[in-house]
Parts: sequence; C-alpha cells; structure tokens
Amino acid sequence: MKQSLVFVFALFVLVSCQNVHRSASAECWSTFQLPQINIINEAPDTEGWAILDRLIPCFEEYIAEISMEVLKALYWSPTDSIPGVETLNFHIRDVRGIGAKWGAPPTVGIFYSTQHVERIAADGDERVLFETRGVQIHELVHAFQLEPQGIGTYGNSINNEFFIVIEGIADAIRVYLGGFPPDNRRPGGSWRDGFQRTGYFLVWLTEREPDFIRKLNRSMLEIIPWGFNKAIQHILGDEYNIDELWEEYQAAIS
Repeated sequence: MKQSLVFVFALFVLVSCQNVHRSASAECWSTFQLPQINIINEAPDTEGWAILDRLIPCFEEYIAEISMEVLKALYWSPTDSIPGVETLNFHIRDVRGIGAKWGAPPTVGIFYSTQHVERIAADGDERVLFETRGVQIHELVHAFQLEPQGIGTYGNSINNEFFIVIEGIADAIRVYLGGFPPDNRRPGGSWRDGFQRTGYFLVWLTEREPDFIRKLNRSMLEIIPWGFNKAIQHILGDEYNIDELWEEYQAAIS
C-alpha cells in the first residue's frame, strides 16, 4: 500500500511538473518581442492581391502568428540563441515564382508572389489559404533558423550540405505544422535532395528523438565545421549513420 501511495505521489509530481513547464514555456513566449513586420504591397492592382486581401485582411497579424508558430517549433524558449531579427520586410510582388527570403539579421526580407496566388486560386479559397500558410511557414523558418558554420555558403558549400539542411529544416517545420497535404510524402530519392524529401526524413527522425529538429537547428552552434552525419551522431549517438537511417526510413514508408 505504501509503495502504491509513493508511486501515485511520484506520478502526481511528474504530471504537475510537466504542466508547470508547459505553463512557464507559454508564459515565456507570451513576452517574446517579434521583429517589426512591414507589409510592402508592390502589387495592389493585381487579382492575386485582391484574393489575399479578401481572405487574409489583417496580413501583418497573420505573419506575426505564423512567426510565433515557427519560433516555437525551432526553439525551446526565447532564451535560446535566436538570430536577432529586428525588422521583417514582407513584400507582395507581381512576379513569377512563389516566394523567397533574403538578407540576414537585423533586417530580413521575404516576398510572396501574387501570380502564384492567381495560379492556385482556380482550386478554390481553401487551397489559397492552405498553400499561403505553408509557403509562409517555409520562408519564416529561413528568417529565424540557425545556419551551419565552417562549410561554405548556401550556394557553395561542402557536399552542398548547407543547402540540404537549410531547405530540409524549412520543409520539416512545414510538415510538422501541417503545411503540406497529408499524401505528399513518397519513397525514393536521397536525403541530399533537400526540401520535402529531406524534410519528411527529419520529421521521421523525431520518432527516435522528439526534439530532433530543434536539436538539429541548435547543432549549428555546437558543431564547427558542421556536417549532417556529425549532427546525426551528436543528437542520436555514435552508432547511427545517416545513410543507414535513410535506408531504414525508406523501408518504413514503402
């Protein structure tokens, strides 16, 4: 009986601590200061902007809400080493393509294409809302994520691993936050493909380590020069190898 009471008490303490942790985390993020968000509309007379304005009338608040979702998925708390973005200039442009991020803290720019909105509008308002949120998740991850050090740059890195991890994490967070259709994951390819191919693989790795993506992001500060396999072993253990994990992932989803 005494042992049962001890067990119940221990369980109560564990649950209470978890609840306190969640409350403290939420309270911490509630005081986090987002960057100044400037919506710069360069396509006010386009059909694409008319659609966006009708569906998302408070675009600045919309970007702020997604920014908080992204930050909470990338970091444990505001005390983490979050890049110091002070100004986020969000451009609405009548251009080809979809969207992109440029610049570095303290000022970052993002654009979203009204031509892309017009293309997907044929599938209805729900498609526009779903796709627009997904694109902004991806680009806002780029605004706030950490970058690998000691291996070159996005366009010129050792084994292209800078590109792979930057785009892989951006799409992993998009997957994690429900920004892709549920049937987008497919077998095949390589973990080196970046974007969705790498992103779904990173999400699968959270089955081994729930905080894998946050830890992968933080590894940019902990491993110099950075490497994908080194990061895998840093997070999961020296017995793991990225190529072997990829083969296991392929078997699991085939």
